[in-house]
Formats: sequence, structure tokens, C-alpha cells
Amino acid sequence: MQKLTSITAFFPCYNDAGTIPTMIIRALQILHELTDDYEVIVINDGSTDDSGDILDELARHYPRLRVIHHPRPSGYGGVLRAGFAAATKDWVFYTDGDAQYDVRELILLREAMTDGVAMVNGYKIKRHDPFHRVLIGLAYQYAIKVAFGLAIRDVDCDFRLMRRSVLEGLTLESTTGTITVELVKKVQDTGLPIVEVPVHHWYRQYGQSQFFNFARVTGTLLALVRWWWRLVVRREHLRATTPAAVAADPHERRP
Repeated sequence: MQKLTSITAFFPCYNDAGTIPTMIIRALQILHELTDDYEVIVINDGSTDDSGDILDELARHYPRLRVIHHPRPSGYGGVLRAGFAAATKDWVFYTDGDAQYDVRELILLREAMTDGVAMVNGYKIKRHDPFHRVLIGLAYQYAIKVAFGLAIRDVDCDFRLMRRSVLEGLTLESTTGTITVELVKKVQDTGLPIVEVPVHHWYRQYGQSQFFNFARVTGTLLALVRWWWRLVVRREHLRATTPAAVAADPHERRP
């Protein structure tokens, strides 16, 4: 197991006032156990509930917490890119602010972190969502895995620990949920190892999913077709960088 020098824990937040405080406090507790050099970043992505006020109050009490406010939603891809850009530590962990994953299971990702590993990716032991979402999720995972040639089993599991040096060697462009496919495919194509760890997934206790409406689903499908053309057919990302270049020059990416 590699020594954990420093880590950023990042949470995107959109109308997550009922869950984000507990996530932040649990993150601060577990990070303190892992290393002395850590930070927590939350991006309030245009929330219309009490998230902004709650985050500002927490930031007054916890100096390791940094809150960034977006006046309008920037999309899931946009907020992830902003979080990656704001991170300052050697490793970056992120998960969503809705608490469907237990941030304390970061310790499981940490235990799987070894020399040379680019990313430790969680996969859901069991998905706790309405039945139709479980079925759609399984179909989506299988289709994406085949279409993009992904080696991991659960690209839809947003519970990830990544080297910041690897992230900085990538050019991430997506502003939607397709960023998870773009991210995993580009990391995989560096040739650096990705390790998988089983994690728990829980029912949503506050708020509701922002994804399942006709406009978003249609937009995501169209975006995936475009990304398939760019990443699988044209392989544009491999023309600009190689694994050696990614390791040597971490400043090619502008999130």
C-alpha cells in the first residue's frame, strides 16, 4: 500500500442541504485518520435550497473546508471539471453530495492504492434505487462497457480516488454526466492501472435525481454517440498525448 501524502475530497452539491453537512463532517473525520495534509472542497452548483447558507456556515467552523459557489448550474461535467481544477493535493477523491455512497468507505479505496495506480474506482455491491432505475442502470453499464471497451465493471459509480498528476494530463471537456465515460476511457487509455473496490450504495434520502427526464436522457444519448465517435473511432485523445507524456507533463489539461 502506497503512502498517502495528501488528498483533496471533493463533493459537487446541487440541492443537497439535507445530506451535505453529514458528508462533510464524516469526510473531515476520515481524512484526519489518513493523512495530515488534506482539504475538503464543495462546489454549490446553483442550488435553490438552503445548501449555500449551510455550506457557508460550515466553512466558518471548519478551516479545512473550502466552498465555491456557482450562481447557475454548470452541469455534472462542468462541476466535476471545476472541482478537479480546484484540487491542490496529490490525490483527489470525489463522490456526489446526495449521500448515496458512504464517504467513510474512502478507507477501502485507500487500502487498494498502490504504486503506479492511476485510479481506484468503486463499484456498487447492490444498487438501491427504484426498480426501473436499476434495470436502466444495468443496461447502460453493459452498453457503455461494450461500446467504449471499458475494463471496469461500473462506470456509473461516482466514488473514485485518482492521482491529480494523471487528471492534469487529461483534457476533459464534457459538461454533462457523460464526463464519467470520458474520464474513465481517457484514464484507461493512458495505460496506467485502474483498481476496483466494492462499495455500498444506499437509497436517496433527500432530494431527487436530476437526470431522469426526457430532455436529459436524450441529450446524454446524443452526447455518448459523439464521444464514441471521438474516443473509440477517431481516438482523438491519443493523438495529442501518450502515457509517457501524461506522466511527464501534467499541465496539458485545462479543466
